[in-house]
Amino acid sequence: MTFLILLIFAVPVNAQGGARGAVEGTLYDASGARVEKAKVSLVNTQQLVSRRTESDATGRFSFDNVSPGTYEVSVTHSGFNDQSVATLVTAGGAAANVSLVLEVSSLAEQVTVTAETGQTESTDRVAQQVNVISEDSIISRTTAVLAQVADEEVGVALQRTSPTIGAVVVRGLTEVGVYVDGVRSTQSTQRGGINTFFNLNEPSSLRSVEIVRGTNSAQYGSDSLGGTIQLISRTPEIGFDKPELHGEINSFFTIADLSFGGNTLLTYGTKRFGLLANINSRRVNTLRPGGGVDGHAAVTRFLGLPSNVFGERLDDTAFTQYGGTLHLTYAPRDDQQLNFRYQRSQQDGGKRYDQLLGGDGNLVADLRNLMLDFFYARYAKQRVGFFDNLSATFSFNSQREERINQGGQGNPLASITNDRERTSTFGFNFYLDKQITKDNTLLIGGDVYRDSVDAPSFSTDPATSAVTLVRPRVPNGARYILAGLFVQDSYDVVPERLRLSGALRYNVASYRAHAADSPLVDGRPLFPDDSLRVDDFSGRIGVVGTIADEMNITFNYSRGFRAPNITSLGSLGLVGVGFQVATADLANLGAIVGSTADDAAVSTGIPVSPLSSETTNNFDLSFRLRKGRVRTDLTGYLIDYNNAIVRQTLILPPGAVGLVLGSQRVERQSANGAVFVPLSTSPVLVQANFNATRLRGLEYTLDLRLTESLNFGGNFSYVRAADKETNDPPNLGGAGVPPPLGFLRLRYQPANVRYFVEAYSTLAGRQDRLSTLDLSDRRTGATRSRTNIQNFFRRGARVRGLIGNGPDGRQDTSDDILIPTGETLAQVQTRVLGSANSAPLFTAIPGYGLISLRGGFRFNESNELDLYFENIADKSHRNPGWGIDGPGRSITARYRIRF
Repeated sequence: MTFLILLIFAVPVNAQGGARGAVEGTLYDASGARVEKAKVSLVNTQQLVSRRTESDATGRFSFDNVSPGTYEVSVTHSGFNDQSVATLVTAGGAAANVSLVLEVSSLAEQVTVTAETGQTESTDRVAQQVNVISEDSIISRTTAVLAQVADEEVGVALQRTSPTIGAVVVRGLTEVGVYVDGVRSTQSTQRGGINTFFNLNEPSSLRSVEIVRGTNSAQYGSDSLGGTIQLISRTPEIGFDKPELHGEINSFFTIADLSFGGNTLLTYGTKRFGLLANINSRRVNTLRPGGGVDGHAAVTRFLGLPSNVFGERLDDTAFTQYGGTLHLTYAPRDDQQLNFRYQRSQQDGGKRYDQLLGGDGNLVADLRNLMLDFFYARYAKQRVGFFDNLSATFSFNSQREERINQGGQGNPLASITNDRERTSTFGFNFYLDKQITKDNTLLIGGDVYRDSVDAPSFSTDPATSAVTLVRPRVPNGARYILAGLFVQDSYDVVPERLRLSGALRYNVASYRAHAADSPLVDGRPLFPDDSLRVDDFSGRIGVVGTIADEMNITFNYSRGFRAPNITSLGSLGLVGVGFQVATADLANLGAIVGSTADDAAVSTGIPVSPLSSETTNNFDLSFRLRKGRVRTDLTGYLIDYNNAIVRQTLILPPGAVGLVLGSQRVERQSANGAVFVPLSTSPVLVQANFNATRLRGLEYTLDLRLTESLNFGGNFSYVRAADKETNDPPNLGGAGVPPPLGFLRLRYQPANVRYFVEAYSTLAGRQDRLSTLDLSDRRTGATRSRTNIQNFFRRGARVRGLIGNGPDGRQDTSDDILIPTGETLAQVQTRVLGSANSAPLFTAIPGYGLISLRGGFRFNESNELDLYFENIADKSHRNPGWGIDGPGRSITARYRIRF
């Protein structure tokens, strides 16, 4: 067995401006020989490399004159896994000695900077459950988009609405806050159930991804009900005695979607200045799903035909993505740092496949010019009056998209709506921390983010080319402010045995939309005046108890808060699950909340009314074991989700046909009062604080070193969501609740060789607890009615060449035939639905098991090749809320050059 033993300890020293400390260590190999030329970095809580050195001929290294606080010591050496350890430098005493084992294939300690703001800690010392995804794992998983980082992780799941749009579901919820280096990326116009801009963050620019599972609103504010995702960027290094230039070039090719691309990253560093630049691009072409068939395709949903009548590759699944990142670091003094980061990313040619042949059968559903401009400037200083550290950040975040949609299930004469939407956010956040004693650290912080919306919208009549201004998805000129103040404390009550941590936050959210910001159409504004102000407290308290060496139990309670955002309050238009209308647009219409989210909904008698905040109570209990060759965690949790904002069918009084809702005119109304518009096959939806939900879950991970060269690992995740009153599946989010998920891997990596081989399997159980929203959702249950079948038969299927004239050849739609089968419309309706008027295509999402193999070979310290053989059995697979089936059998090749 070849490994390194890293011994780290901190000793106090005196320095001008207050007591300081030092970090020292020695590196050994298994024989006891000292290891030289290992790269050792001291990383602060901002994940910036503040100091770096190399071990000398005796294996020793040191960092002198270090301010009090928590740090990550990162060690890299060719032939060994990169590893990190958290350490504490105190003003009045030495930090505890830390021993770290570095191996070729090790069960490594993980370090988190997300669980507790401003603190670097081992994941074993925090009460929350945290996934830490390494740089290598990010690159290996994200064959198409960033959301694929969720693959192989416990407690989280990939959600993929379309080829370009995806998100990470945490503990069954899409209400998840996304942050980049501590700066809020989530905006108030984000749709429920999908995250349009998450995938515009470039994987090759990230050092790690951290996912805190469970409510974390105390530190991160609104939206963090299911959890928090922190994207931690790669940053330039400083502290070199002489200037150094380094870089890497990455390239890849994947067979499943014929995608290719890469990036070039350069870093330059001196004693006090560092620069990182990264440019990237990728082209993703049409996808071949498992088995060459998309189970939710429009031709399957409405005609009962397999999708491969159009070939095994799926039209409208290609797109191009490109961008760049620039990061500057400057340290004017040893105790100060300035950081500037700018990222620009763009997607072109994307489409909502689930609204086209992947679901509704429409002809146009374009996502054009998706753009992300993200900038922050951060000032960090040590020793600020009473406090040890200050961090203050100003940020700007602009997210732009252009959506072009035509409804009518393939009607070429239906109006085409063009929505151009840009949300710009100015933000500021700060924190100050103080090490009260060597066992107690206090932190106070706050943040404010101001969103403003620019959203012109118009529709075009294809027959006349006439252009009409229409109501945008969200009100043009809308403004949203989210702010909060919080305090956080961690205390080692009994050092190495009992640790307490907690946080308390006061939240405020404010929304305003003015009818004066709308153009007048027929003498009336397109949207009404609307406003809301809400506030609330959120908090967290956790305990980590060590009951025996290498064994602990943790408990964490947190109360979450989510203010209604602009999408909840002012959205009118297409969302992932259908067409949604805002409550403010229903004033004086006698609107009622429906009992379900499908066309069978009846009136509940509850009037549609303004929304209020959602809250959660989250309870975690976890057992952790770290002993010898075994690392294992078992966690049970319960989330009470109260006053939940859910989507239900809109019920209107009789006579609603012809009523205009935004850009759409009501074309049909059921006997129960549900209404339908051309842009969606599902009934119009409205959001309401309708119910309370309880989620129960179990999470388990295991890492086992079978031999010095062979590691086995796996995880299992289970979550069950139920309405607290009826026990039925709730209409949450719009992405559906994931099925039971499992992951297994077996890795062979001998010492002193340049290759590794790993077999792995992704497993999913059958999900038969589908809500009425899931069943009507084109992406999940894909309900279809006789009217839907008729519309697609006569419109989308005809335009695409599947419908021919009847036996007599006359232009009479009554005897038109479906060419592949020779059936008439009536015969197709009977075959697909039997005697029913409507029915879902799927009442449950089938389970699946995928088997894959990957390996890598390092030619030398500068060149390496990785190969991935995925879904070897070519299995079809999809999870709830996916708008596209997963890739079929595929091979991916990646090549990396470092210099």
